[in-house]
Amino acid sequence: MRLIERLLYPRLELNEQKLDDEVTGKTIVITGASSGIGKQLVKVLAKSDCHLILAARRLERLASLQQSLHKERAHIDVYGIDLREEVSRERFVDFARDVSPQIDVLVHCAGHSIRRPVRESASRMHDFTRTMAINYFAPVHLTLSFLPELEESGGHVISMSTINACLPPMPHFSAYQASKSAFDAWLRSAAEELERVGVVVTTMYLPLVRTPMIEPTKAYGKAPAMSVDQVAVRVGRAIYKRQTSVRPWWLSPLQYITLHRRNLRDYSAGRRGNDADR
Repeated sequence: MRLIERLLYPRLELNEQKLDDEVTGKTIVITGASSGIGKQLVKVLAKSDCHLILAARRLERLASLQQSLHKERAHIDVYGIDLREEVSRERFVDFARDVSPQIDVLVHCAGHSIRRPVRESASRMHDFTRTMAINYFAPVHLTLSFLPELEESGGHVISMSTINACLPPMPHFSAYQASKSAFDAWLRSAAEELERVGVVVTTMYLPLVRTPMIEPTKAYGKAPAMSVDQVAVRVGRAIYKRQTSVRPWWLSPLQYITLHRRNLRDYSAGRRGNDADR
C-alpha cells in the first residue's frame, strides 16, 4: 500500500524559509486545530514568529497543543467553539478581534464527515443539519465576518475541500458531499469578488487523509491515504506560493473518466435526454 500511496501522493518538500518570510508578523486563524490536518499545520506554522488563533470544539486539546509548543516562536491563543452554533461563532470572531487588530490568513480545517445510506437517514435529519452547519454555514460565516480584516491586509482564505466536490456523487455520502460541495461552490463564486479586492482564495482538493475523522469507517483502514504531514506541507506551500487551487495530479483525468462513464451508462439505460425529447 505504501508504494501506491507514494505514487498517488508524491512527497513534496516545504521551503521553510519562504514560509517563514511569508507568515512572519502575520495573524493566522485556524479552525479544527485540535487534531488532524489543523493540528499538524499549527506545528508547522508555530516555528515562525507569527500569531496563531486556534479554534476547535475540544478546548482541552487546544490547551495541550498550546502548551506543547510554548518554546516555539509563534504566539498562540486558543478558543473553544461549537461551530454548529451561530452565537458561538460570533463570540469567536469577537475573541479574535480582541486578541489581534489584524487577520491575515483564515484556514478552514474544521469538518464533519458521515457515511450513511439514505434509507437509514430517514429519521436522522440532524445528520444533515449538523453536517451543513459545520461544513458550509460555519466557514461562510467566518469568512464573511473576517472579510474587513482580510481585505485590509490583502489576506488569504484557505479551505480544506475534498476531491468528492469535483466528482460525481457517491452512495452513502449524501450529507457530506452536499455540504462540502455547497461551500466549494460558494467559495469559488466568492473568490471572483475577493480577488478583486486583494484577497487570495485557495481551495485544497484533498483525497482521503489519514485523520481521526475517517477512523469510524473500517473500509478506510486499508485504503491508500495521504498523511497529515504532507497535507500540511501542501498548505504551507500554498501560503507562500499563493496558489488558488491544490489538487492531486490524477484528479483531472479521474474527472474526465467518471463523467464520461456516467454519461455512457445513462445513455445506454435510456435515462438521459433533453427538453426537446417527446
